[in-house]
Amino acid sequence: MALAALAAVAVLSIGFGARFLSPAEVWSGLWDPTAQSYRIVHEMRLPRTLLGLMVGMALGLAGAIMQALTRNPLADPGLLGINAGAAAGVASAAVFFGVGTFYGYVWFALGGAAAVTALVYAVGGGRSATPARLALAGAALNATLYSYVSAILLSDSQAIEKVKFWTAGSLASADFATVQRLLPFFAGGLLAGLLVARPLNALSLGDDAARALGARPSVIRGAVIVAVTLLCGGATAACGPIVFIGLLIPHMVRPFTGPDLRWLLPYTAILAPVLLLGADVLGRVLGSPGELQVGTVTAVLGGPLFLYLVRAAK
Repeated sequence: MALAALAAVAVLSIGFGARFLSPAEVWSGLWDPTAQSYRIVHEMRLPRTLLGLMVGMALGLAGAIMQALTRNPLADPGLLGINAGAAAGVASAAVFFGVGTFYGYVWFALGGAAAVTALVYAVGGGRSATPARLALAGAALNATLYSYVSAILLSDSQAIEKVKFWTAGSLASADFATVQRLLPFFAGGLLAGLLVARPLNALSLGDDAARALGARPSVIRGAVIVAVTLLCGGATAACGPIVFIGLLIPHMVRPFTGPDLRWLLPYTAILAPVLLLGADVLGRVLGSPGELQVGTVTAVLGGPLFLYLVRAAK
């Protein structure tokens, strides 16, 4: 069912745009170089869809493993400031160093994401962190970093032109080059995130119980930080800060899979792109003949959806 939903939304993502493509046109555009839709699919729609798949998986998986590590149901790369750290790194690169390429951005994004991940965890209390302290530390850093991003971009009109769509969270500039460049960071973060599923299950019982089961808590925490840094840093460098994906999807999946991360993480990785690509398609439909940026749509949809989930869980 989850894979069917992902396939359906991928077809919609390729089909919707300035010119609508039927499922038959999508199929022929994918495989037949002589088809009229071939150029539209391969030059515009397919790279956008692939980037949405990767970014959705990255943000959903990062949110799920952060919630497991911190035992905080509100943990999310956006709400805890990790995306803001990556955004601050990219904005600094654009304004102070004139960087304008993905490979230039990504290293600053990774550095910003890593620094904020470690800082939120430390300020929130480390091993004794509580959900409330982590949420407060993340909210404070989030507000500070986005204020910094706004301030430095307003001081440089050329930088604003470079990143104006990126700051809203957008898939509009996707191309195969960006997809290929993101792939190593995405693959590394995805592998690290899935590999920590069993150790995180042990860590959820407490450090002492985890050690008794053969796990090493410090190594697990380090692996999670590496995974979150690669996933969030790469995703933010590619298409800007996008919120609520990593917060909502684990909550939506958990009633069906239970708390076992060996099931939760794979299902989150499959369903997170469904939400992101669905929001992107909705933005194209509502904003026609232009489009609403996907980061704007997820922000508008995320609040009410999360409130509904909170009320339904009572």
